[in-house]
Amino acid sequence: MSGGAPKGRSSAARGRRIAEKARGPRRESTRQPVADDPHADIGVEARLVAGILLNAALEKRTGLDEALSQSPARDLPPQDRAFARAVAMAALRRLGEIDQILERRLQKAPPLAVMTILRVALAQTLVLETPAFAAVSTAVKLAERDAKTRPYKNLVNAVLRGVGRDGPGLTTAESNLPDWLAQRWKATYGEAALIGLALATREEPATDLTAKPGVDPAELAASVEGEALPGGTVRTGKRGDVASWPGFEAGDWWVQDAAAAVPARLLAVKAGETALDLCAAPGGKTLQLAAAGAEVVALDRSETRLKRLRQNFERMKLKVEVVAVPAEDWEDDRTFDAVLLDAPCTATGTYRRNPEVLRATRPADVAKLADVQHRLLDVAAEKVKPGGRLVYCVCSLEREEGETQVIAFLRRNPAFRTVAAVPAEVGAPDEALTPEGWLRILPSQWAERGGLDGFFAAKLERIAD
Repeated sequence: MSGGAPKGRSSAARGRRIAEKARGPRRESTRQPVADDPHADIGVEARLVAGILLNAALEKRTGLDEALSQSPARDLPPQDRAFARAVAMAALRRLGEIDQILERRLQKAPPLAVMTILRVALAQTLVLETPAFAAVSTAVKLAERDAKTRPYKNLVNAVLRGVGRDGPGLTTAESNLPDWLAQRWKATYGEAALIGLALATREEPATDLTAKPGVDPAELAASVEGEALPGGTVRTGKRGDVASWPGFEAGDWWVQDAAAAVPARLLAVKAGETALDLCAAPGGKTLQLAAAGAEVVALDRSETRLKRLRQNFERMKLKVEVVAVPAEDWEDDRTFDAVLLDAPCTATGTYRRNPEVLRATRPADVAKLADVQHRLLDVAAEKVKPGGRLVYCVCSLEREEGETQVIAFLRRNPAFRTVAAVPAEVGAPDEALTPEGWLRILPSQWAERGGLDGFFAAKLERIAD
């Protein structure tokens, strides 16, 4: 495949490492672990499940996780199930490129079941670097086992052997983005930025940790074989059950993408201040506020999602007042020194970790969620004390959910003004700063460090009476 990853980020090598690390006690992966030997034939059943997971993810955003919890995925041995997930995720990240390769070799599109077999096989050979003979063999076996795909087994064999013989040919990273999103992002950020955003689709992200105050990020980085990023986030390529990593049981850190840690830093709460996290679950930003010494109220409409927040606070030995109610229905007269609104959004900025969002998001979702964000911002404003601060953020790359929301909010609420962000103080890339003083973080930024999730964040202050 062409286009190349940024310097120091070879996708093929990364895919190979994913496969090689899966079983070993030192590098076992919780996200995409695979077989101990990437050259081993895991079996037809695991490939079948990989296809089921892939199609479930393409149907809806939560489809992959739901399919993992059901038969036949849940019936697989753990390492086979992990392998199936790894293949499905690889196919999702490179779906456009894989389809470009197939289009050149197919006179017309075969049934979806046949396309799935081909996609799964190419994800193995081109991303995870499974030897072609193993991928072709199991793909043909998959075609043979079903009456609907059996007539296409020779086609499957010919296409995959042809790719193995001739190579994949030219592909473009931009093809991994749905056309409507690519057009929007090109119009918003420019063609050069679009290429960077497209390249970021290829990469499996590292794991980022936020250290509890008092824990030295450099020492934490050394303990998890990682590095300290600007702002204090620790990034590690270490894989496996994070609960077994040094400092987990002691509550020294929690998992949180580097970009996701920025909004709470931007809010800059101090010990003894009151803080409200309006859409708190799963709680990473709430932890930051409480760890800084604030008296925190964590509000979320989902009791199920708040369960994880409570578990994290117990491990971190921190206290927080938890309220399970929609923000618009919360009847409480209190106001706060600091309010954080991480609003529900399309989450298009999280595609490095959740590539399914690129396929599951629809244009209509942007407008629908923008309306929700509009209402929540007005709710949040009522909870800010005079002289207090409000940080609005979304993990979306869509302007309607970020910049446009804040522009409209400031027009509606003249009692608020922007407080310009200083990227270096909050661990954001310098190029994320907008002319207005807000932060627009793109997944293509910090490419030399491995990128980060896409976020928009704006700090606003209520003018004192």
